[in-house]
Amino acid sequence: MAGQPTPAGIPMSVPALTVRSLSKRFEIYERPVDRLKQTLWRGRRQFYREFWALRDVAFAVAPGQALGVVGRNGSGKSTLLQLVAGTLTPTSGEVDASGRVSALLELGSGFNPEFSGRENVFLNGAILGLGHAEVRALLPELLAFADIGEFADRPVKTYSSGMALRLAFAVATAVAPRILIVDEALAVGDEAFQRKCFARIESMRAGGTTVLFVSHSPTHILELCDLALLLDGGEMLMLDEPRRVVPEYQRMLYASPDAAAELRRRLRSDASLRRDEPAVSTPGPGAPPQRPFFDADLRSASTVDYPSQGARIRDPRIVDAAGETVNVLVQGGDYAFEYTVDFLQAARNVRCGMMIKTTSGVELGGGTYPEVGAGQDAVAAGAHARLRFAFQCLVFPGTYFLNAGLMGEVDGIDTYLHRLVDVVAFRVLPARTRRASGYVDFAVEASMALRAPQGDGRT
Repeated sequence: MAGQPTPAGIPMSVPALTVRSLSKRFEIYERPVDRLKQTLWRGRRQFYREFWALRDVAFAVAPGQALGVVGRNGSGKSTLLQLVAGTLTPTSGEVDASGRVSALLELGSGFNPEFSGRENVFLNGAILGLGHAEVRALLPELLAFADIGEFADRPVKTYSSGMALRLAFAVATAVAPRILIVDEALAVGDEAFQRKCFARIESMRAGGTTVLFVSHSPTHILELCDLALLLDGGEMLMLDEPRRVVPEYQRMLYASPDAAAELRRRLRSDASLRRDEPAVSTPGPGAPPQRPFFDADLRSASTVDYPSQGARIRDPRIVDAAGETVNVLVQGGDYAFEYTVDFLQAARNVRCGMMIKTTSGVELGGGTYPEVGAGQDAVAAGAHARLRFAFQCLVFPGTYFLNAGLMGEVDGIDTYLHRLVDVVAFRVLPARTRRASGYVDFAVEASMALRAPQGDGRT
């Protein structure tokens, strides 16, 4: 794609943002007096310990592209954004940003809490290099987008977090920046405002604005970004298409310390790591299809085992069409969730179920057997049952969790005989023919009837 023009007519071969060998070191002092000693000794002795928040990061992003930055907490994501925004000075390396940079970093940063929203708009406009008249011309559209009503003339310290976000995003995007930097701040906005934000970002990208975007949401990274950068421990491990980077990020997120260290070594030694290509590569039509597999390092760390009330669920697993145990699924594939139930005492009206949940706990759906009102009349103590729930993987790429539950009547009381929450963690890989949006792809089968244009009767 090198040389391909963006919608704004700017060649893709000319990066809007180039980062070269960027590193940031912080000096950690155990006591305040050590900082004074360091000054007096003028570097002849060291009274601090070094902490490298970022080491030798390099990449380039073309106009109109969006780069998603992912990594575990403490990996250096926010430090990178602050260096690009210019609010931190690098220890070494450089940032070459063409045009105005607008950043939405920590919520409310750049706002004076004693000033009104309107006053803060003029203040931030001046910081961004806009004249008073320019800000006044932008003000009606900006306040309409923020939709904070009469609070525009009230002190920012009286705002809710959502209102502060609305105003901050409106200011950051109203000045038509060449580069827009967005940290995880959008996560505090409500759903309606997030939709407005992402629509605004897409519109800006169509005009040639480059976006740096930090999010812990794989769906947002896959949907919004052309490239993804994986950071860990301040080190750049991977720069590639989001569909390749997101699974590695999720592997690292759920891996044990030893497995995470081995993953770091593998990614670090990968010769295909791209450091300074602004264009996005796309797999050819002959690329091999994704296949489900079992990742031993992907384990649920949030399992809740409810007390048994006369039964116990064991051996929960997901199997593919061949009956093999898997926990890395391919979008659109056919799978089954299986588990065994041991009945420790007699029960009546027994029903079994499953539930798929997101990492934030949203219940996407599941199934029960048998149907409500058709439970097993009586099950004797010592009986065993193997449950199987077949399903098609219609959720979009990301990490999800499975619940297993068993209901029944004991001594005439309907209760959970046993319940396991978040008992199985699984990850979904993107299908190359599908585009991420939301949580579930409801368009299982789609068609289009295309009619050729009718002639005007002339020969």
